[in-house]
Amino acid sequence: MYPFLLEISNFRIYTFWITITITFFLFYFMLRKLSTKFSYDFDLFKVNVFWFFLSTFIFSRLFYVLAQWNDMKFIKNPFEFFIMSDYNFSLYGAIFGFFLILFINLRLRRESIIKYLDWVVLSFLFVLFIWYLGAFFWWQIYWRPTNIWIEIAYNNSNSLVPYTVPIFPLPIVYAILSFMLFSSLYIIKMYIKTRWFIGYLWLWAFATMSLVFEFFSWKDDFLSVKFFLNFNQVCALILLFFSWRVLYSMIKKASYEGNVHIVDKD
Repeated sequence: MYPFLLEISNFRIYTFWITITITFFLFYFMLRKLSTKFSYDFDLFKVNVFWFFLSTFIFSRLFYVLAQWNDMKFIKNPFEFFIMSDYNFSLYGAIFGFFLILFINLRLRRESIIKYLDWVVLSFLFVLFIWYLGAFFWWQIYWRPTNIWIEIAYNNSNSLVPYTVPIFPLPIVYAILSFMLFSSLYIIKMYIKTRWFIGYLWLWAFATMSLVFEFFSWKDDFLSVKFFLNFNQVCALILLFFSWRVLYSMIKKASYEGNVHIVDKD
């Protein structure tokens, strides 16, 4: 498709970087909007924005390197870890890096992540639609050739997609599902004010989506060439188990104590 939009004297403006920039500012916008609407402390993110960015960047690269270890194990210097020709990042790595800094800051403030989980995941879902559209343009996700009449040809000379015929646009499916999930959970949030519910429900739904639709991805990684699951699916299974276990235990505890409210007291 269009891995870069403009090239001037071998300097390329990549679609990937434009997408990252757009998603960052949209994420910032939604965090600020929800902090006003649902009384979240926006300073938690604003004063630590550099650390959130740095951790997200490093871990997204680290997870990608681990997933593509067959090729990335030949890295010779740190520069190649941060700047590579394909500019690929791991979404699960980005999520891990963000939540790591969030958890550390909340521990320092002696606050629980439960209070902020809905705020973060709704903002993340808001930009996930744009992220997958970017993946559609820079070939980070793709399926195999099909005959459903909605196939797209990745005929750019720089494309890494191995197919020369039109293939099914899998990232479009991810984008549509992400938008539907955001819309549904945002509406639910308007009625259910128990703050942890939406957050853990999203973790479970997102992990399920990744686990199922990664079976349709034809991009190999270190695990998929040896097993029937790829790296993203392993991460999805871990997240699925964790989110379902916590969600179940918290619902059970709240039901036992009689603290399940349609409208939260605070």
